[in-house]
Amino acid sequence: MFKKILVPLDPAEPGFAEEALAKASQFATDYGARIHLLAVCPEVQSFVASQLPEGWQQREIEATGLILDKIGAGLKVPEGMVDCQVRMGTVYHEVIEEAEKTGCDLILMTSHKPGLSTYFIGSNAAHIVRHAPCSVMVLRGS
Repeated sequence: MFKKILVPLDPAEPGFAEEALAKASQFATDYGARIHLLAVCPEVQSFVASQLPEGWQQREIEATGLILDKIGAGLKVPEGMVDCQVRMGTVYHEVIEEAEKTGCDLILMTSHKPGLSTYFIGSNAAHIVRHAPCSVMVLRGS
């Protein structure tokens, strides 16, 4: 089945990904799959960034990494089966690039129920499904 599963997470809403994390843990236990957790911090426009304290971006990356490490440690999978990565940029672009870079064969994620705005501008999940280099499983959040 799947050998490397990419699970994109929003560190501001870790509870939203519980279903995806549970499914990834099940695949890791049942099939020996590795879990690759990914958080994407949004880029801040340069004129806004110039008003923020020096080193804020590095602190954001480090804090996000700690959140991912804590989530990974809480998964009920064999030790050494989870790794974490933090990237900066646009969510769908960074998820697709990370899947390519790490050779993931499944992207497992949750998605919000589509609304009217989703049909006009597209959601991150929709972009990922259309452009991913591997299979994508999208679980609908409640």
